[in-house]
Amino acid sequence: MTAPLLNSDARVALLRQWLLKVLGSGDFTLERASEDASFRRYFRISAQGQTWIAMDAPPEKEDSRPFLRVAGMIRSASAHAPQCRASDLEQGFLLLEDLGHLTYLNELVRDPELADGLYRDAMNSLADMQAGLASEAETLPPYDQALLDREMALFTDWFLERHLGFGPDSEIQQAATVAFDWIREQALAQPRVFVHRDYHSRNLMRCDSGNPGVLDFQDAVYGPVTYDLVSLLRDCYIRWPEPRVRTWALQFRQMARDKGVDVGPDEEQFLAWFDVMGIQRHLKASGIFARLWYRDGKPGYLPDVPRTLSYIETVAPRYEALQDFARLLRRDVLSLGPEKISRIDP
Repeated sequence: MTAPLLNSDARVALLRQWLLKVLGSGDFTLERASEDASFRRYFRISAQGQTWIAMDAPPEKEDSRPFLRVAGMIRSASAHAPQCRASDLEQGFLLLEDLGHLTYLNELVRDPELADGLYRDAMNSLADMQAGLASEAETLPPYDQALLDREMALFTDWFLERHLGFGPDSEIQQAATVAFDWIREQALAQPRVFVHRDYHSRNLMRCDSGNPGVLDFQDAVYGPVTYDLVSLLRDCYIRWPEPRVRTWALQFRQMARDKGVDVGPDEEQFLAWFDVMGIQRHLKASGIFARLWYRDGKPGYLPDVPRTLSYIETVAPRYEALQDFARLLRRDVLSLGPEKISRIDP
């Protein structure tokens, strides 16, 4: 259920004034559509028998230019990012194509039998982006050592230390630092492609035409070939049996290879990259979920932390360089149980 719009919301008042100019009429309705982990908000606009999505991105906190640029890139690769009808970058407003109400997450929870078809479409779209943006992706910010390190530090700084109280000298913090060195090396060894960076079930919309609709792509980078795939298949919000995930991963590898994407020398190497990239992403996600609570006052992501950590518990023991970290994660963190791991302190 969406929160009511407050008459005292100055940004909504500004948005209404802007929409009056863009639509040429005050005969429209505005309702809250969604929020995300940033400062952006989204509103569904109904007018003249049509609907659009208005993005409110306060310009002092969010830059909408990357959104517009990456949306154009995605559409140029035959994937479905929303068209922009109007924009006001100075005020931080965009009026976008409405991709509907049906997120992949809600549809997969409603009917798990849809999974093969929905994931096939999502993987095909991802392969199109990786192949079609091979040259243009090089102009995006690099997913380099500095970015990898900043992301993994979210786990130690916000989750281990801030959330659970493990200081820098604790065994698990020390083991994490050693693990990070190996994970970074493996990530940087992968072929580089366009990386959406949040290609998962909450950011994909089930569409009758051009499925899936792709959202939340403004932080795209040039990085490891398996990053978006593991975001999709080892999703922080819904989990599938491991044999099924690996089958899908290899199906994607063949799709991408057929489109000319460099997917490494063989299936074994690709799956190893997929595993390690997933660990890096789940470390980052756990830290972000904790930061969203302590810094931004958004507790709604903490219940997803146990599932996110469980991927690491499953995959890390397969690799010798990560076994000590996996052991300490089980002993010091997972042993606390889901309720304490996802607790919300005042």
